[in-house]
Amino acid sequence: MSNHTSCDKHTSYGNHRVFVRMGAFLVASIIFASAIYGSMYMGRRVNAKGLRAAIEADTTARAMCTMEMSTGRVLYSKNQDARLPMASTTKIVTAITVLDNCTDLDTPIEINPRAVGIEGTSIYLQRGEMLTVRELLYGMMLRSGNDAAAALALHVRPTIEKFSDLMNDTARKVGARNSSFKNPHGLDQEGHYTTAYDLALISAYAMQNPTFAEIVGTKEIKVSGREYPRLVRNKNRLLHSTPDCVGVKTGFTKKAGRCYVGAFKDNAMTVICVVLNCGPMFEESATLMETANDEFTLRKILEQGQLIDCDCGCDTLCGVAVEDFYFPLRADENVETICAGDKVIIKFNGEQVYSGHYNRI
Repeated sequence: MSNHTSCDKHTSYGNHRVFVRMGAFLVASIIFASAIYGSMYMGRRVNAKGLRAAIEADTTARAMCTMEMSTGRVLYSKNQDARLPMASTTKIVTAITVLDNCTDLDTPIEINPRAVGIEGTSIYLQRGEMLTVRELLYGMMLRSGNDAAAALALHVRPTIEKFSDLMNDTARKVGARNSSFKNPHGLDQEGHYTTAYDLALISAYAMQNPTFAEIVGTKEIKVSGREYPRLVRNKNRLLHSTPDCVGVKTGFTKKAGRCYVGAFKDNAMTVICVVLNCGPMFEESATLMETANDEFTLRKILEQGQLIDCDCGCDTLCGVAVEDFYFPLRADENVETICAGDKVIIKFNGEQVYSGHYNRI
């Protein structure tokens, strides 16, 4: 009897020791994990340069540029000025060039015979068929129809070459000076190239056009067909799977590889991401844009009617802001406000990011 009781006590004591050890192990694990998480979190907040370098090094894209849309601030980049083929992301430039030069989007036009049978992706236009410019834009941007791109180009200008000149004018107008466009569809051609930075800049400009934004944000739509309506479904996978995605265009050729321009909108901030020659283009773009939305906030720097207290060598308020100005910043970043004559200037890291008039007081 006593031996049995002694055995129970021994077993109970042994179990107790096991539980104590398990508890100690769990506590130690929690402390260790917290320390690791804390160091990662502090590294993320304190060492912004290190974080940026890690993010930029992590992408497999041959070139990448992640940009805040309204200001053009580059948030992350890799080889952003490398001249590369861009496949059907070319159609972003085609679309905004058409919208900038065509006022009537809804009157049917006859399809030019030179636009029929273009190689590659197609919406299978037929000779003499009638579609509107708007329908052709949907066919080009959602389904990536090369024939739709050619039809649009030949509607705006008499030849592909003359329309390509217009595309280059569009690029230069928005500051994209390291690109050369030779066709409206993006099929490989000598001298047809862009950079990740230029394409981000053009895309940011295009996304501010309401018609363009509506088209590239559409998941599917029916457009005219000779015998029955065409159902055109957007090839942008993130648009179907990610609520924050609002555009814009995929692309692929053997020479260019997989190319993608994405746009994520989170509250007031829209982030544009360009990846050129990137195998996992959707996955990496989503990570880049989500990280940017976590790291940066579109902060209101000036508000219309706001009293301006700036470093102008005087002890009084300088004036009143006449417009709002926003700029994307990390939590530990700030800007400098300077008055120069009748203008208020905003600088970030020593570079001017805003210049506007203000009302003196």
